[in-house]
Amino acid sequence: MTKHNRYFFCGIGGSGMLPLALILLDQGHAIEGSDRSLDQGRTPAKFDYLRSRGIKLYPQDGSGVTSPEQVVVASAAVEETVPDIAAAVRVGAGRMSRAGMLSALFNAAPFAIGVAGTSGKSTVTGMIAWILHHAGKSPTVMNGAVMKNFRTPEALFSSSLVGASGIFVSEVDESDGSIAAYTPRVAVLMNISLDHKTMDELRALFGAFAARAETVVLNLDNDETARIAASLPAAITYSLGNPAARLTASDIRPAPTHITFSVHDRTSGASADIRLAAPGRHNVSNALAAIGAAITCGAGLAEAAEALGEFTGIARRFDIVGTESGVTVIDDFGHNPDKIAATLRTVNQFPGRVLVMFQPHGFGPIRKMRREFAECFAGNLDAEDLLVMPEPAYFGGTVERSVASADLAGDIRALGRSAEAPGDRAACGARLLELAKPGDRILVMGARDDTLTLFAQELLAGLRAR
Repeated sequence: MTKHNRYFFCGIGGSGMLPLALILLDQGHAIEGSDRSLDQGRTPAKFDYLRSRGIKLYPQDGSGVTSPEQVVVASAAVEETVPDIAAAVRVGAGRMSRAGMLSALFNAAPFAIGVAGTSGKSTVTGMIAWILHHAGKSPTVMNGAVMKNFRTPEALFSSSLVGASGIFVSEVDESDGSIAAYTPRVAVLMNISLDHKTMDELRALFGAFAARAETVVLNLDNDETARIAASLPAAITYSLGNPAARLTASDIRPAPTHITFSVHDRTSGASADIRLAAPGRHNVSNALAAIGAAITCGAGLAEAAEALGEFTGIARRFDIVGTESGVTVIDDFGHNPDKIAATLRTVNQFPGRVLVMFQPHGFGPIRKMRREFAECFAGNLDAEDLLVMPEPAYFGGTVERSVASADLAGDIRALGRSAEAPGDRAACGARLLELAKPGDRILVMGARDDTLTLFAQELLAGLRAR
C-alpha cells in the first residue's frame, strides 16, 4: 500500500473518509479529493479546512482523477456510476475501498485496538484516545466523529490523530461487513443490536471479530456481548451492576449536563471517582469500556479516571448547543433505536418537555427498522412530548422510497404518542419554534448529514429572535 503516495478520496468529507485522509496526509502522502456535499455547497467550513491543510479539492465530475499514479479511495456508498470512479477506470488509476485502506493501516500497526458495537463506537474511541494521550502513550486514532478534546483553531475537524507509538485505535464498522477485514490485538465490543443487518449476520460478524483478538473487552450488560463473554473467560468484562465483571460502576449520580460515579477494578482492587461531562448511564458504560482498553496499554485506573474527568465529549453526541429563553437545544447523532433510546432516557431523567426533530438517515433504514423506530419513540417519549420528522436524508443515487417519514409518524401516533411529518426541515424548524416554551429541551437527531448541526444552531438563533 505504501508504494503509492498520491491518494484521491471520492467523498472526502464523509465521517469515515475525512479522518483517514488526514492520517495519510500526516504520514506524508499527497491527498486530493472530491465530495458531493462540496458540489452542493453544504458544510463549506469543512472543505475550507481541508484546503487549509494543503488538500486539493475538485468537483465530483472526474476532473480530479487524471493519472495512473493516483489511488482512488471510495466508501461502499459510492456507486460505480460516479464520474470519479469512471475516470479511475479510464486512466488506469488504482482503487481501494475506504475499509480496505483503513484495515491495511490498522492490521500493520504493532498494537491495534478495534472499537466495535452497534452503539457508542465514536464515544469510546474518543475516550480511549484521550486517556492514552493523557497518559503519554501517543496513539494514532481513527474516529468517525470530531473529538472535542483535540479540537483547536488549527484542527477544527479533529476526528483523527497521528501518534509516535505503535498504538492504533480505530472504530470499526459492521454496517458494510468490513469489520471482517480487521485483526485487532485488542477488540472492544460494547453491544450488539439490530441496525444495518439481521441479528444472525451481526452475531457472526461481531463474534468472529472478538475471536480474532488476543484480548477482548466485553459488556456484560448486553445480552449478546455477555453471551460472547461466556465463551471467553479471559476477557476484560465490565458492567454497571453485575458483580462478576472485572470493571464495575457504583454510586451513579446523574445530572442534566454530567454524571458522577465510582469505578472499581476487581482484579487490581483499585477504585476511582469520576465526574464525566458526557451525561447518561450509557456513557458510564462507555467509560468502563474505554478504561478496559486503556488497561491493555498499561494505563492505570487512576490516570484513566483523571483523563476521563477532563474528557469534553464527541461532537453531535448529546452536544449542548445552548440555552435561549429557557429552551435548551441539543445536537445528537442518535439514528438507530438503541442510540435514540439512550439519549431520550438521559433527558427524561429531568423535568421538562422534550421536542424531537429526527431526520431518518435514509429510506433503507426507516424501511428496515420501521417497527423498532416506532416502538422506540413510543416507549421513550412522554405524553406531552412531540416528535417532528422531515423526509429521510437523501443525497442522490438509487434508493427505494416505499416507506417515508409520514408512515413512521402514523405508526407512532397509533402507539399513543405525538408525531408529525410536516414536510421539509424548514417546516419542522418552524413547528418547533412555534411550540417551544421555557423548560423544554429540543433534540436534533440524525446521522449522515453534517448540516443537522447548522440546523440546531439556527434553532437556537430562532429562539433568540422570537
